[in-house]
Amino acid sequence: MKNLISVQRLMRRFSQNQIVIVDVRFDLQDPDAGRKAYLKEHIPGAIYMDLNKDLSGKAGKHGGNHPLPDWELFANKLGQIGITNETIVVVYDQGNDMFAPRFWWLMDYVGHDKVYILEGGLDQWKEEGGVVTTEIPSLTPVTYHPRMKQNRTVDMKEVRDKITNGNTVLIDSRSYPRYLGDEEPLYRRAGHIPGAVNYFWKDVLTSDGTRWKDKEQLENLFANLSKDDEIIVSCGSGVSACPNILALEAAGFHNVKLYPGSFSDWISYDENDVKVGEETT
Repeated sequence: MKNLISVQRLMRRFSQNQIVIVDVRFDLQDPDAGRKAYLKEHIPGAIYMDLNKDLSGKAGKHGGNHPLPDWELFANKLGQIGITNETIVVVYDQGNDMFAPRFWWLMDYVGHDKVYILEGGLDQWKEEGGVVTTEIPSLTPVTYHPRMKQNRTVDMKEVRDKITNGNTVLIDSRSYPRYLGDEEPLYRRAGHIPGAVNYFWKDVLTSDGTRWKDKEQLENLFANLSKDDEIIVSCGSGVSACPNILALEAAGFHNVKLYPGSFSDWISYDENDVKVGEETT
């Protein structure tokens, strides 16, 4: 997959000045855990970016728990950590988690093509002999100029209008029990947006979770979807949808959009129905 980089490849390119490494480890149920983990150990030169503070806007009544950031502010933060439009950026999680793909999606949205997810994350880095440090890197601020891509997102009203459209498919990326409404650890309502189909985001990984599936395996995973359809990808709050977007694009789907607010935005409107159990055809 073109947006992945192996530990060995990163090690070979490590001395290049044009690389910025970003650590985005996070825990949805313990928001301080990622930063604490970074301070304890991280890849040398890596800079920490926080899901809540850096990769999301401020949550309000609507828009979901992790709305997209203010783009001018986000571009300014990229510049502050030394990312120019030509910088090669490598981002990592603890393992193959959802937060690095969220950062990848944001970077793609602002028009940055040279961004790579470290396959296996920090765990794989250490397993293959990579050193870690507690040293915080010194930064040289630069200016980042976003080149925004259009038509990559949909809002709640568009989702509501399109879920009855035969040429649009809505994906729910959460686990199957959450999709069914059997459990819901984060939100006040359980279930899914009516009409959504479930593709758990972790299914884009191999069974042991250490590698991303290859193109053929991803094509098989999404075999029931048509590449002619518009694919809208959602989850709880627009984070775990991002691994599915990356995987869909790797499998050859080109009309793929994110519903940033996802289920947490959908249920903020009391008039919206929530489906519990399987979809019936």
